[in-house]
Amino acid sequence: MTEPSSAATLLSTLDARISRTRIGRLALQFGKFGMVGVVGFIVDVAVLYLLLATTDFGRYGSRVLSFLSASTTTWTLNRNFTFRGEHDGTLLRQWAKFVAANSFGGMLNYGTYAALIAYSPLVAAHPVLGVAAGSIAGMFFNFTAAKKLVFKVV
Repeated sequence: MTEPSSAATLLSTLDARISRTRIGRLALQFGKFGMVGVVGFIVDVAVLYLLLATTDFGRYGSRVLSFLSASTTTWTLNRNFTFRGEHDGTLLRQWAKFVAANSFGGMLNYGTYAALIAYSPLVAAHPVLGVAAGSIAGMFFNFTAAKKLVFKVV
């Protein structure tokens, strides 16, 4: 009889089994990317509300800074979790490539947020709804850009 596996061993075994197929690897990466995105969302919202409460940057300026904070967080986590071992170059160069590659997804994200803030009284009163909608709008593009352009995963 064997001892029960720890959660880390179980996750590692599951990760290895799923990773054996191309679709399995893609699904696993997308799932990890999604989990990282949730952390990025939390950072984005936390920084946005902190800046709204403590500065005069307003809803738009505060969102630019919160988006950059979230982007840096997601780059770090994707580099070390989602696409671990799939990177080269200096940290600064890779971060710059990540930000550049995701600029279109960022424009989708910010554009969705800004449009909803401007035209929806509900979202203007609760900016978190605009952040969520923007995050979803940019997610699929950002995954592809990160996978193909930044971390160069085949």
